[in-house]
Amino acid sequence: MFIPTGEPVVDRYIETGYDTVRGMSSRFAASVCTYILKRQAALGISGHFAEIGTFEGRFFIAMALALEPGEKALGIDLFDWPNDRVMDLFLGHCARHGVAPDRYIALKRDSRTMAPEELAGALGGGPVRFFHIDGEHADESLSRDLALALPLIHPQGLICLDDMLHPAYPRLVETVHRWLAAHPEWCVMLIVDREDIVAAAKYVLCRRDAVSLYEDDLMQRFEKQLFVLGGDFLDHIAVVLTPHPRLAEVD
Repeated sequence: MFIPTGEPVVDRYIETGYDTVRGMSSRFAASVCTYILKRQAALGISGHFAEIGTFEGRFFIAMALALEPGEKALGIDLFDWPNDRVMDLFLGHCARHGVAPDRYIALKRDSRTMAPEELAGALGGGPVRFFHIDGEHADESLSRDLALALPLIHPQGLICLDDMLHPAYPRLVETVHRWLAAHPEWCVMLIVDREDIVAAAKYVLCRRDAVSLYEDDLMQRFEKQLFVLGGDFLDHIAVVLTPHPRLAEVD
């Protein structure tokens, strides 16, 4: 599902170019997340975009195109799966879809061996306002990636976690809940539902005092995609956006 964001270059890529770049992220997720970048800019929240697990750049390109002047996109990946041509494909896709070379950085690195200072140096300073984590789907890896992201995040910024609630990684949410318990000032503000078995759900996390900056706006903008029950996290209800919101029919 494609939902226009109002930014022509972004909408053109998501609508006609997205599926030409191999990857597993959905157009629905890209529509929602690029809209969030637009919302941040309107609020005066400035900063970079960073991603762990960039692959050929499907989601990365959408987010890079949605950034404001002076902001950069940073992609971190081993770029070695399924072969050693992935980096070349990534660079080619960025060029083909209009991401200028001076607007992004690609690091061929294992994120688990990196320190926040290294990422900050690569970006030339300034906070990250949206950090997308789609690295190795294992407890230790996700824990390390969260630890890497946290010091870089703008106070009103977001951490987005891919492949939550995926049937192939049913215990990955345990890592997230353990991290949230250790960082009670953070919560899951938004769940972006899956489109299919491959394009799985995302959790979007923010500090609790920033929830009001996003929550009502998202529910209004994506009213037709809003799952009215929300996501029950016991101490709060997260916004849930899904391509086809519905409740079970009971006769």
